Amino acid sequence: SKMEDILQYIPGNSLFHRLSPLTKIFFAVVMMFAAVITTDPLLLSLMVLFVLFLAGISKLLRPLLRQLPLLLMLAAALLILTVLTMASGDVLFCLLPNGMFPITTGAILFAVEMALRFTVLIFAFQMLVISTQPRDLVNALYTLKIPADYALMFLIAVRFIPTLQREGVRINEAQLSRGYYPGGGVLGKVKQLGPVMLPLMLNSLAKADTLGLTIDMRGYRLSGKNPRKMHFGASDAVLFVLTVLVFAGVILLTV
Repeated sequence: SKMEDILQYIPGNSLFHRLSPLTKIFFAVVMMFAAVITTDPLLLSLMVLFVLFLAGISKLLRPLLRQLPLLLMLAAALLILTVLTMASGDVLFCLLPNGMFPITTGAILFAVEMALRFTVLIFAFQMLVISTQPRDLVNALYTLKIPADYALMFLIAVRFIPTLQREGVRINEAQLSRGYYPGGGVLGKVKQLGPVMLPLMLNSLAKADTLGLTIDMRGYRLSGKNPRKMHFGASDAVLFVLTVLVFAGVILLTV
């Protein structure tokens, strides 16, 4: 099956698409701060549901749910790391005799908190990127008085992710067509990274030089001096109020 591009703008006319880029940036930043402030798994779960609700009414739920395998892998890695390195709370059981590597309730709770926190961050940022055209996103950063170099750096970093993903798939398919097969399982996947990552990095460096020249020739740095005006509507005000209420609720329940 065809691999779905991550952080790729999805054209549409949904509620979230029609919002001002500044409103969506405010939403993503505030949700990020709220997720960092709280350590309550219930609050973090409610924040995840809030973002999923906005995605559902904006018909952007499927792109977010495609990230579940990545989030599950991240949660599993955090769980393994914390239970092996952190000991707090009640001991549930030990992995080895003589009380070695105790599995504690505090370690499991901390892993769950971190997984939920990353889920909020990833979902909120993805909602911003997949519903905002790159030119509107850069214009919003110009409006916020972000220097043109930093705004372009941010946009290029975001836009290069799906590009590198597609190119990595093509390089992998080219290696397989030449008869390269390192084997199955986890070890085979690790061995497969070398012949893919090296050409991918070399191609990326070559593209970076060309991209820099293109940016200078088209005068994008000069365009940041006169950003287009942002337009706000009733839906922007509603999301702004909802985001502020979520942040205020997190602060009141955390402090």
